Amino acid sequence: MKTYSSSLPLPFFLGEGFPSSVPVVRSDRKTVSLELKRDGTFFIRAPRRTDDAFLKRFLASREEWLRSHLKKQELLKEKNADFPQEKLTAEDIRALADEALRDLPARAARFAPLVGVTYGRITIRNQKTRWGSCSSAGNLNFNCLLMLAPPEARDYVVIHELCHRLEMNHSPRFWAEVARVCPDYRTQIRWFRDHGGAIMARMTGE
Repeated sequence: MKTYSSSLPLPFFLGEGFPSSVPVVRSDRKTVSLELKRDGTFFIRAPRRTDDAFLKRFLASREEWLRSHLKKQELLKEKNADFPQEKLTAEDIRALADEALRDLPARAARFAPLVGVTYGRITIRNQKTRWGSCSSAGNLNFNCLLMLAPPEARDYVVIHELCHRLEMNHSPRFWAEVARVCPDYRTQIRWFRDHGGAIMARMTGE
């Protein structure tokens, strides 16, 4: 007899402080996935008629993946232990946007001649996933949360988007242009990899 539970016991022990079961979210989707959130909680998404026995086998196959990603999250938490964790208020976001409107256009104006490009409109947004973007028309968008990053990291994002005026892709030619103006760009990418998630999380408080 098939069973369709809303949660399943983990077929392995993750350690003290970790859950021993995993919620199952069933819907009309066609595939099964294991999703891990920034706060360390995780759950299964599955089609409605996927039976528990199949999901238990799926969980067992994802043990190494889950342990690896939980370990990465713990390391990132340690790196970001001194970062503020509280959710940003609407007033905080407005203040960051005002600051960004003064700061980021000035950086774009400074670096555009070095990149050798022009650009159109600059818009400041409060986004949960992107630091910046460049449209095909040459308009630049920047996340106000960049004001929580170091100046050199802000420089990198501005240069990155300006270089898209030359190459609307991430080809070797694009990265060569970035490196020409921002030789330490790999250091800045690592900074965002280590700390960007903690900053983004302050937008939602998760």
